Amino acid sequence: MRVLITGGSGLLGRALAQDLGAAGYEVIVLSRNPDKVKDLPKGVRAVGWDARTAANWGVLADGAEAIVNLAGESIKGDGFLPSRWTSVRKQRILQSRLDAGAAVSEAVRQAPRKPKLVLQSSAVGYYGPRGDEAVTEDQAAGSDFLAGVCTAWEESTADVEKMGVRRVVLRTGLPLTMRGGAMPLLVLPFRLFAGNTFGSGQQYYPWIHIQDYVAALRFLLEDGKARGAFNISAPQPARNRDFARTLGRVLRRPVWLPTPAFAMRLAMGEVSTVVLDGQNAVPQHLQARGFKFGHPQLEPALRDLLQ
Repeated sequence: MRVLITGGSGLLGRALAQDLGAAGYEVIVLSRNPDKVKDLPKGVRAVGWDARTAANWGVLADGAEAIVNLAGESIKGDGFLPSRWTSVRKQRILQSRLDAGAAVSEAVRQAPRKPKLVLQSSAVGYYGPRGDEAVTEDQAAGSDFLAGVCTAWEESTADVEKMGVRRVVLRTGLPLTMRGGAMPLLVLPFRLFAGNTFGSGQQYYPWIHIQDYVAALRFLLEDGKARGAFNISAPQPARNRDFARTLGRVLRRPVWLPTPAFAMRLAMGEVSTVVLDGQNAVPQHLQARGFKFGHPQLEPALRDLLQ
C-alpha cells in the first residue's frame, strides 16, 4: 500500500509519514532536495521532484493507495517570526500551490492504474474572517487573500475526480505541536512572562492536536467512502482570549494586557490577519463520519504537549 506525500519533509508531512510507516504503508515523501531529508522513520523514503511536474516520480502514482498533497510555500515564512506579505511573496505562496497541484494531477492522468485517493491540503482560511458565526464545511469561501489562495489550492487537483479518483479536501486549523509551526511562537512570550492576547481577543482559533491531525488524515484515507471537504480541527474552537488564558494556566504564567490590533497591523502588515482574524470552524463532516478525537478539549491538549 503505497502513499506518496508532497511536502512530506515538512512538519505535518513528517508526522503523517511516521504514522503511516509504522502502520505498514510504503511511504514516499517527495522533496526537491531528497538527499538533505534526514532521519526518516522506518518504512519511509524520499524521492526527488521539481514541485511543478510529474517528471521522475509520476510512475510511483501507478497503483498507489493515495497521494497526499501538502506542498506549498509557508504562509508564515521560514523565520521564527511571520514575514510580511509582499506582492512577490504572495505570488510565490499561490504559485507554489498551483504548481504542486498541477504535478499531482499530471501524475494521476499518466497512471495506468489510478491512485485510489488524493488528499488535498487546504486551511480554514478558506472561509475568510467570520466573527462568531459557526462555520461548517458547507459555507462558501471568503474574499480575502488567504481565502483566494485556499480556493485555488483546492481547485488545483479537482480534475482527478473526473478521472474517477476519490478526493478529500483538508481544511486544517492551527496544528498544535512544539516541533514547529505557530505554537512555539505562541508559547515563547508566556515562558518569558510576557504572554498576552492579540487585538480584541474575541477572534476564534480552530486548533487541532498534532496526533488528532494525523489520526484524522489516516481515518479519511482508510474510510473508503469519505469525499469532499473536511474541517480538520477540534470540535471546540477557542477564542484568542481563552487560548491565552488556558496557555497561561498550563504554564503557570500571567496573561498581560492585549497587544493592540493597530500596532500588530503596523508591525506585521497584512499577514497580521492570521492572528487578528479567525473562524469558528467546527468539524461537522469529520464527526458525522464517526471520527473520535483523542484531544477534543484545549487544556488537556496543551498539557499533553507542554508537560
